[in-house]
Amino acid sequence: MSYTEKIAFVHNSQVPETEKVARSLIMSLNLQNRAWICSAGELQVKSADLETTSLVVVVGGDGTILRTIRAISSYNAPVVGINMGKVGFMAELSPREALERLPEFIDFISRGNEKIRVEQRMMLEANIIPAGQNEPRLSVHALNDVTVGTSTVSRLIELNTSVNHVHLTNYRADAVIVSTATGSTGYALSAGGPIVFPEAQMMILQPVAAHTGLRDGLILAPDSVVELEASKGYQASVSADGFVDSQLEPGERVAIRKSPYTARFLRAHQPDFFYTALNMRLGLAYRSQRPPEEPDF
Repeated sequence: MSYTEKIAFVHNSQVPETEKVARSLIMSLNLQNRAWICSAGELQVKSADLETTSLVVVVGGDGTILRTIRAISSYNAPVVGINMGKVGFMAELSPREALERLPEFIDFISRGNEKIRVEQRMMLEANIIPAGQNEPRLSVHALNDVTVGTSTVSRLIELNTSVNHVHLTNYRADAVIVSTATGSTGYALSAGGPIVFPEAQMMILQPVAAHTGLRDGLILAPDSVVELEASKGYQASVSADGFVDSQLEPGERVAIRKSPYTARFLRAHQPDFFYTALNMRLGLAYRSQRPPEEPDF
């Protein structure tokens, strides 16, 4: 790593302990001359620092990582997560491991390390296009999912849905989710969607509590374009990775496709560790709902 290349430490401003851990790591690893620190919410105004940043260390949960990825997606900097959240599907290290193992990831950036690999994950781009126009008024990028739902409490929404400009169905549902493989363990899973290996290149079209239209999710090719438009008389909003980005005006449609950006994570674990993580984070919960089986003898 050259002198001008920096390491960003990003924390969750809502959890003060994450900033303490980040600052402690900077001091303990003697990174004061090459590290800078901010909250995930401040990244939008850190473009000058991000231009010379070669590694982003995120201290927090999956939500902090999602917010960070959205902000840094155009800079191509890899991320390593230190989990201080509840689930931690995207994080690589625990706070106890971080002091000992973070130098391995820093070495990878500066001179390579055969123990570390770069994991590439597909992202989505959502364009909000006004009625009668072709150019978007707003474009957002998401790692997990883009959701179009009602902006009115306790009311269904009807969404005219097409794939690759071919009409598919009119969903009457609470919302419709377009998810990546990464997002398959998030909101889409709670809506009944499948769990997909996170490095897979594909999209999931998943309704939430559908009353009419298709009720099952669809697996789509990664180069698909999904368009969603609220029927007349319905008010809709669109969110990316759980953050509300815009209320939709009448006649506006949301076109969702593969993003030109890719989320890059640094991993010490091999790809198959995903199944171990899945068991740790979801499997134990499933087993705890069942009484232990009696031995068969």
